[in-house]
Amino acid sequence: MDLSLTPEQEATRRSVREWVDAVIAPAAIRNDREERFPEEGLEGLKRDGWIGLTIPEEYGGGGADPLTYCLVVEELGRGDANVRSILSVHLGLVAGSITRWGSEDHKREWLPKMAAGDVLGCFCLTEPDHGSDPAGLETTAVKEGDSYRINGSKIFITNGDIAGVALVMARSGGPGARGVSAFLVPCDTPGFTPKPIHGKLGLRSCDTAEIALDDVVVPASALLGGEGDGIKVALSALDDGRMSLAASCTGLAQNALEVMTSYAQQREQFGRPIAAFQLVQELISDTAVEVEAARLLTWRVADLKMRGEKFTLAASMAKYYASEACVRAANAAVQVHGGYGYVDEFVVGKLLRDARVTTLYEGTSQIQKLLIGRAVTGVSAFG
Repeated sequence: MDLSLTPEQEATRRSVREWVDAVIAPAAIRNDREERFPEEGLEGLKRDGWIGLTIPEEYGGGGADPLTYCLVVEELGRGDANVRSILSVHLGLVAGSITRWGSEDHKREWLPKMAAGDVLGCFCLTEPDHGSDPAGLETTAVKEGDSYRINGSKIFITNGDIAGVALVMARSGGPGARGVSAFLVPCDTPGFTPKPIHGKLGLRSCDTAEIALDDVVVPASALLGGEGDGIKVALSALDDGRMSLAASCTGLAQNALEVMTSYAQQREQFGRPIAAFQLVQELISDTAVEVEAARLLTWRVADLKMRGEKFTLAASMAKYYASEACVRAANAAVQVHGGYGYVDEFVVGKLLRDARVTTLYEGTSQIQKLLIGRAVTGVSAFG
């Protein structure tokens, strides 16, 4: 594994960092307080071409490699995880799935519009009663001639209220994983109704929605992959999603490290900066080590993907470690700030709230442990 970055990758990271520091980070606390969607983030992603970063060049995208993608996502996560969520769902979960599983017609219909940001994607897997058990989902897709009629509901869908195309998993056959299929559903299809979710603990300016699917009719050509391939489509998307989330968590932890270090150098108690106290240094040094570890685990996933090797296990490891590490990093930052860390004048409270959900979505920490355990032991703990 080569840990060096190319000049192009360094330039990309620097460009995104400068934009994030100038535009995204300053707006983050205000957007969080007001539960305001980060319009400036979406506009910048479109303007600078990041919205199509990994989409193949032949369809109007940037054709970026996985490591470059991780560098961009880390910087977005460092500035505001809400902005990062727009990109990683749009590219990692939806555009990546179309590239991997779609027909040439699918690619030509959707990817150019997604690369330009004219259409955003959302990933509709989780249901009110089915999160960690996607093979048990209850949304149905009944074939009627050359069409499918989809009925059901989805929950906690990022980009759900702003997307133009939804990747929907629905049961087109019998029980279990083999009965699930994936469909590309235009979000303006009659019966597709998003309802924004407010009052979240964190990611308060992220567009999150519940989706009602009431007699949504799509042509058979909307099927992504073959009938019964839905769980395969979803799991391959989640491999990419976990790589992206690990990069975002690394960025959030890096932000926590930077703000707690700066505060500790400036805040004085007992006549000297609190950075001089050993136990404060312990919080900072532990975080510094965990940030580097999370970054290297994430880069390993990107390296495996670039080589065309299987990266499912590596993605689970990176997602599990980085998500737990960013919660610890944000918590340490609150601790270093003392009472000031408990008020929203400082960013560390927001970092902790935004970090907390990363151990829950795209596979909880407990699910990641079971996936890792199965890969290591060869014995499945799933029923």
